[in-house]
Amino acid sequence: MEIKQVEAEIEAILFTIGETVELSRIAAAIEHDEDTTRKIIYNMMDKYKEEDRGIYIIELDGAFQLCTKPSLYDVIVKVTHVPKKHVLSDVLLETLSIIAYKQPITKQQIEAIRGVKSDHAVNKLIEYNLVCEMGRMDAPGRPLLFGTTEEFLRCFGLQSLEALPAMNPEKVEDFKLEAEEEVQLKLDI
Repeated sequence: MEIKQVEAEIEAILFTIGETVELSRIAAAIEHDEDTTRKIIYNMMDKYKEEDRGIYIIELDGAFQLCTKPSLYDVIVKVTHVPKKHVLSDVLLETLSIIAYKQPITKQQIEAIRGVKSDHAVNKLIEYNLVCEMGRMDAPGRPLLFGTTEEFLRCFGLQSLEALPAMNPEKVEDFKLEAEEEVQLKLDI
């Protein structure tokens, strides 16, 4: 089969589905092995970058999605009549970062780290589809476990959770010392 035809089939699959499609499903559909399919998709990704196109392909956890280039957002807004753009406050970013680095995590564990109630923040992150329920902890009360979604990866331009920046060990120690001092102040009162 001619490479242009295979690329057209992959493009049609990604366009039609509109969400991420696992590499294995694409490979099965175009009747090629996964390594060959991955190479073809990477080649397509390079072509989209080189050309002035309005679309590009992203990879998220071994799956691929056809997307609109972020630089064209302003043009799309004119047609779609201003889609709602979610703003992440410091509280939401703090909560999201805790979930991203500690997942799966319970609301109680989030609150223990933040030191305040986190119901509103977690609910907003779920509403924005950045966080989802991942199941229940096998503990008394069976609390809900939360983790990040594919939308989180997409919004922050990450291919997988392994792409999250590593935390600076010195900063972690500073945070621990601050937390211990804060706890000691509360105990002294």
